[in-house]
Formats: sequence, C-alpha cells, structure tokens
Amino acid sequence: MSKRKDETLRDFVREQLKDSQFREAYQEATLALGLAKKITTLRKRLRMTQSELARRMGTKQQAISRLEKGDYEGFTLKTLERIAAVTNTELEIQFRPKKLKKAS
Repeated sequence: MSKRKDETLRDFVREQLKDSQFREAYQEATLALGLAKKITTLRKRLRMTQSELARRMGTKQQAISRLEKGDYEGFTLKTLERIAAVTNTELEIQFRPKKLKKAS
C-alpha cells in the first residue's frame, strides 16, 4: 500500500473513531481479531491442523475455524481454558491501563 493511501485510510479511521458507536465496534473487532491471531499462531507453532486441535478439544474443525476467523466474538473462558489445556500452555488474561491519547 502506498504511503498516500495508508495515510488516507488512517485519516478515515481516525475520523470514524470520533463516533462512539463506531469506536466501540472497532475496539471489539480489534480484540476479537487479536485473540483469533493468538490462537492461530499457537496452533501453527505447535504444528497442529485445525482438525487436530478440534479433535483434542472434543469439538469439530468448523468450530476452530470460527475461533480463528477474526470476527467471532463468542469466546468463553471455558473454551480458552480448553485450548490452553490441550496445547499444554497457560492461559493468561491481563488488565492493562489504557493508552493515553496524544494531544492534537
């Protein structure tokens, strides 16, 4: 993507974030996408297919695909704990201070 187009996209998103409904939806989507990416990265690092992860969790491959899609917002603590258990990892949930906005 060219720098000009990237700046235009950033400007557009920055403008849209002024709308509270857009901002809330954007934050939820960003969180869901980040979690999906972490699950996908973990699975691939362990050289597991979606089918293998699903089998170990006692679910179907389609369920794993949904989790990894990026727009799924129905994550439960129980599901995340099951992923951790079958991948021999620890589930860690953090609360961090929000980043402060820069003055314009």
